[in-house]
Amino acid sequence: MNFWIPVVLGTFKVLVLGTFMFLAIKSHYDGAKKEKEKKKEMEGR
Repeated sequence: MNFWIPVVLGTFKVLVLGTFMFLAIKSHYDGAKKEKEKKKEMEGR
């Protein structure tokens, strides 16, 4: 039984860290894309 505790917690840790890393990278690129569109709009005026 004690063997499964680190396996389950390690799997959970990897899933949580992977999810939040994905969301952090996605929000970073979305912010850069939004900033680029805003700059392009300002140049058009």
